[in-house]
Amino acid sequence: MSHYPVLRPRRLRMNQNLRRMVRETTLSVDNLIAPLFVRHGQGVERPIVSMPGHNQLSVDMAVREAETLAEMGIPAVLLFGIPQVKDATGSENYDPEGIVPQAIRAIKAAVPEMIVISDMCCCEYTDHGHCGILNAIDSPGYDSHLPEGYLLNDQTLEILGHASTVHAEAGVDIIAPSGMMDGMVGAIRQALDAAGFAHTTIMSYSAKFASGFYGPFRDAAESPPSFGDRSQYQMDPPNSREALKEVSLDVEEGADILMVKPALAYLDIIQRIKDEFALPLAAYQVSGEFSMVKAAAAQGWIDEDRVALESLYAIRRAGADMIITYFAKDAVRWLKG
Repeated sequence: MSHYPVLRPRRLRMNQNLRRMVRETTLSVDNLIAPLFVRHGQGVERPIVSMPGHNQLSVDMAVREAETLAEMGIPAVLLFGIPQVKDATGSENYDPEGIVPQAIRAIKAAVPEMIVISDMCCCEYTDHGHCGILNAIDSPGYDSHLPEGYLLNDQTLEILGHASTVHAEAGVDIIAPSGMMDGMVGAIRQALDAAGFAHTTIMSYSAKFASGFYGPFRDAAESPPSFGDRSQYQMDPPNSREALKEVSLDVEEGADILMVKPALAYLDIIQRIKDEFALPLAAYQVSGEFSMVKAAAAQGWIDEDRVALESLYAIRRAGADMIITYFAKDAVRWLKG
């Protein structure tokens, strides 16, 4: 068997062009999805302190940002809404004049080619910050056999189905259910089909873990839970077989695109899902992943663009076809540069 000095792997690392020619994993603008946070008002660009360079945007400013993203070649945006008023059922999520339906209509009118994805959850809209209807004496579907504050799965499915049809009527391209409710993909698919939206795509947060990496997002979406955490419905971080089970259920229920969230701490999950399922796979490089790089770079401890790109390549190498990332605009510039 040949070995050194006959075999010299370094021959293929001699210069940048040679390294490019043998590169196994590619990353391009086509792989990127940019999240946007939209709120009521005009001319609003409210900085998100824990996520440098990102803002809560009024609809008019979100349209400008979508236009910029389109000019850069980024194919899709993922919308999160900050409502005017929060309540127990998150009613602005299924209000045709709610902030996200407004943003969908405006962005699709200004940038028709932009793929608009709606994050379909209740946590941004509820006054308790949880992802659906809570079990309480005065709540619909109250169950005395369940503890107070337990999230009622099936009653939440009704809201998700209703809200999904409202967003589809506004012109959304993709519904992205993120609450990890049992049966959420099937309920949304059934509601969309019944309302005449059989061609609306579902990108499911199929394996979403109860992660500590979400902190800055909860500032951005103003959605921290008022009590407890989301462990009763999001996945337990040590589990991987369970992730495959969750994904298989979503596939059976009609998901078109699968997703893993977060990304970097779950590269093994991304790879296992990619190996076992034939559907397109997204990964969400979440706020904590973004903000840690930003904070360390601000201290001069790391090279921001090098580390950020390295992390994006790692997510692609694990098997993700698309990456939701707060580095989307920066990544396009770095890749060009």
